[in-house]
Amino acid sequence: MIPSPTQSPPALSPVESTMGKYRWTICSLVFFATTVNYLDRAVISLLKPYLETEFKWNSGDYANIEIAFKLAYSLGMLGVGRIIDKLGTKMGYALSTFLWSLAAIGHAFVTSTLGFSVARAFLGVTEAGNFPAAIKTTAEWFPQKERALATGIFNSGSNVGAIIAPLTVPLIAETIGWQWAFIITGALGFVWLGLWFWLYEVPARHARLTKAEFDYIHSDVDDLAAVSVETQPKVSWFKLLSFRQTWAFVLGKFLTDPIWWFYLFWLPDFLNKQYGLKGTDVALPVAAVYVLSSIGSVGGGWIPLNFIRRGMPAFKARKTSMLLIALCVFPIVFAQQLGQVNMWLAVLVIGIAAAAHQAWSANIFTTVSDMFPKRTVASVTGIGGMAGGLGGILLTALVQKNMFVYYESINQLDKAYFIMFWICGGAYLLAWVLMHFLAPRMKQIDLDNTATA
Repeated sequence: MIPSPTQSPPALSPVESTMGKYRWTICSLVFFATTVNYLDRAVISLLKPYLETEFKWNSGDYANIEIAFKLAYSLGMLGVGRIIDKLGTKMGYALSTFLWSLAAIGHAFVTSTLGFSVARAFLGVTEAGNFPAAIKTTAEWFPQKERALATGIFNSGSNVGAIIAPLTVPLIAETIGWQWAFIITGALGFVWLGLWFWLYEVPARHARLTKAEFDYIHSDVDDLAAVSVETQPKVSWFKLLSFRQTWAFVLGKFLTDPIWWFYLFWLPDFLNKQYGLKGTDVALPVAAVYVLSSIGSVGGGWIPLNFIRRGMPAFKARKTSMLLIALCVFPIVFAQQLGQVNMWLAVLVIGIAAAAHQAWSANIFTTVSDMFPKRTVASVTGIGGMAGGLGGILLTALVQKNMFVYYESINQLDKAYFIMFWICGGAYLLAWVLMHFLAPRMKQIDLDNTATA
């Protein structure tokens, strides 16, 4: 059995503890996959100084490579959710991980800037499978009240991947070459595949799952005969897009996902340009940001669970949590002013904002399983993921690329980061307002008798 993530599952009541907790083993598997997923995509940001020297890149070249990843990721998100809903969680997740691991390793054999764009595109389209598969797995294996916490735990794998990357990638590059950084990190996906096929099956067919835990997982399902979602008819994109709930999720992802992309791809560059940190020097501050993010991810799942346990309706608990989280991002607008006093104050406020994003992510992903039947979860997650990727492309192409190149040319790059931090600070509050008006009570869709709010 694979080790559980550093954050422990919630304390169980005596009844719950006797029924088993295999669902947390499944959560650990998804945590591991998400760690590898983010480790593979974060490698290039830490190798940027080495690749800039070898391939003579400027900020525009790097932005173009980033756009290639995001465009492919967005298009992949739209299709991969449908594929996972069709193939089922087990085979869909495995296929995605196999292909993105090959793509990650393939970076080591690239010899041109164009080649990196192609490699990043292939990585983007294949990595798109992680979150639709992960959210579908969580919907299948957890009752509604635990889903945000489970999502927060597995989503903290993205932070762990981002922590491992700065602690290992520059060291590998310095000692045995940048190519090996891609090869070693990419190979971890094949380790996960062995564990996945050994330990995973849907609850209805899992030999290790007790009947008591099966009943607990489906305690919020009226018709237990309907839990074998793999065999139910699929729902078209056009029908899904007719629901306001879909658009609430789509707009929430469109506005906030680009902020996480900014942290992931530009944080090492910010530390380099603002404070002169290079190579292994960035390891500690970058790792510190993602340690805080891990805390935020799990905390973001705990907050609504605590509200629900206190008697608050699930939709109100979710929305209240998301508003509090959105407010926690806003102080990032003061990052540079604080950084003039001490670099670590800037790192702290960026870390809090990144933690708030992950808390937000744990909740916005859970709104999908709150508002949609399980057989549509991967498809809706994919649509929202595509919107998030498109938002990232627009931010990079219209703001980051032109703005960063311009301010870099006049040696005032700090102004570009100042503008970006204000965008970060306001994105979540705008997203919350739009989601509130589109789905005020986050009612679950009834595909036969359409509910719209």
